[in-house]
Amino acid sequence: MTRIIVAGATGRMGSRISALSFEYPELVLAGAFERAGHKDTGKNLGVGESGIKLADSIAAVLDAGDVIIDFTAPQATVANVATAAAHNKAMVIGTTGLEKDQIELVRNASRQIPIIFAPNYSVGVNLLLKVLQDVARVLGDEYDIEVIEAHHRLKKDAPSGTAIKLAQVVAEAVNRNLDEVGVYARKGIIGERKQKEIGIQTIRGGDIVGEHTVMFCGLGERIEITHKASSRDTFARGALRAAGWIVRQKPGLYDMQDMLGLK
Repeated sequence: MTRIIVAGATGRMGSRISALSFEYPELVLAGAFERAGHKDTGKNLGVGESGIKLADSIAAVLDAGDVIIDFTAPQATVANVATAAAHNKAMVIGTTGLEKDQIELVRNASRQIPIIFAPNYSVGVNLLLKVLQDVARVLGDEYDIEVIEAHHRLKKDAPSGTAIKLAQVVAEAVNRNLDEVGVYARKGIIGERKQKEIGIQTIRGGDIVGEHTVMFCGLGERIEITHKASSRDTFARGALRAAGWIVRQKPGLYDMQDMLGLK
């Protein structure tokens, strides 16, 4: 039995992870916490009825669990990682928008504890990442590459972590450095498109859960590969699967590709 602790348990992702955890007999929701001063009691997601008290800090629930699932915000995630490492607790991290120095802190912590860190916990998206490597490698420099992502109006980071990961995967497949060729906005007289550009474009609106399209545009044809998520439950179930998996791993930094055996 794996005992899970959910960070940000009343958030859009945390609430679904908490609620869906009861569907997994090999998992038990052992703790849930929110930021100090949060007014939600947790009853709306089933935590209150389960006997789990919604805590206002990680310290209050840390001893109860084996793994922390964190889909919060960069600063909160980094703090939770430091606490988890100090107390030898595994982590599942789905937070996006981390800066390079924050990612390095996660990497350093993974020398002490097992961490699975992925921008997207959908099985479909991670299979897409695998397929895109082969597609990009075969098409090479003869096709222009564009990544388009769309999310709900409340999403705070842009582009999405998934869009960046998709762009990184195709860039590596065609021997490019995304930091050098990524184009995130176009306006005005910008001249012709450079051959090795990889465009990453962002749409925000309404309640779009998550849509990602990678376009390979050639002369006379266009290939589009799209993933559309219609429910956050897809990501929540992936994170719960990851929680059961990561507690059996040695210290290190893993992603969903590792868990699914796609590497």
